[in-house]
Amino acid sequence: MAAQTEHTDPAAGIDRALTALREGFMARFRAAATEQALRDENAKVLGKKGELTAILSQLGKAPPDQRKRIGEGANALRREVEAGFETCLHDLRKKVRAAELEAPPFDLTLPARFPLADGGHRHPISQVREDVVNVFRQLGFAVFDGPEVEHEEYNFGLLGYPPDHPATDMQDTFWTDRKLLLRSHTSNVQIRAMKSVKPPMAFIAPGTVYRRDDDATHSPMFHQIEAFLVDRNVTLAHLKGVLAEFAERIYGPGTPVRLRPSYFPFVEPGAEVDIGCVFCKQSDGTRKGCSLCKHTGWIEILGCGMIHPVVFENCGIDPDEWSGFALGMGLERIAILRYGIPNIKLLFENDPRFLAQF
Repeated sequence: MAAQTEHTDPAAGIDRALTALREGFMARFRAAATEQALRDENAKVLGKKGELTAILSQLGKAPPDQRKRIGEGANALRREVEAGFETCLHDLRKKVRAAELEAPPFDLTLPARFPLADGGHRHPISQVREDVVNVFRQLGFAVFDGPEVEHEEYNFGLLGYPPDHPATDMQDTFWTDRKLLLRSHTSNVQIRAMKSVKPPMAFIAPGTVYRRDDDATHSPMFHQIEAFLVDRNVTLAHLKGVLAEFAERIYGPGTPVRLRPSYFPFVEPGAEVDIGCVFCKQSDGTRKGCSLCKHTGWIEILGCGMIHPVVFENCGIDPDEWSGFALGMGLERIAILRYGIPNIKLLFENDPRFLAQF
């Protein structure tokens, strides 16, 4: 008769289930080998469909005078489980960390890891820079480097800029103090090369430059490549030949090039260089004109000219014996024209959706 009463008493059944859970959950927690396994065991006990929830679902069958006692016991068990989980989690993490510290720094027996095929994308500026440098290297130019924080003398004075030139204003150039600035072009490398290397010479100077510009086609920080050649009897024809070869290798065979007279303090004569618009080119090679080239069929890509005799004199080179040319281009502009990029800011935002296209 007593056994039958115990079997049919819901409160007694709930008490037995809570006792069994209290006595067994810590052993299960300690047996978990990983943090994820421990969290899985904790969910089996305290989750929405866990064992404690299932036990408490029978609370309505217990006598009303027993429910408060059973509920308090269940809440106490919940707190014990939560405390046990935190203790085991701390011990497990401590054990893993100790194993990491005691393990050798690397395992030479592991197989080599190869990068994933879709692990990343080269930035279009990096691609264009490498391509342009390779073109000029194939033409016989070597790379010459120079500082980004430059003396006023190398950035302006020795290049023939007058003291009141607009480019020297605070509105156009980033000055650090009265004599130092963030270089506004890579032409400073031309001066440093000509003062340290005896002609003949042919160098390119890729690098970062800084100006106070910020709109859809300009950035305060951008990239340039300067190219210059000094030798005997260098003429404008040599310059145009280099430009024509450069345009064909970057934009494709048959790309037309034209020079328009322009003024730069450090060259004489100076010119702006246009190429046939790469956007409205027809299959037969003609260009009808488009909004990007303002319906002219031409797009400007760089500035150039014959090195001014004053620049030679400032660098200790006899302009009666030596002559040369210089050209400078913005890599962002080359990339925009090459890939049809509508806004220069896309090149600096590092949006993976944009970079994946290259």
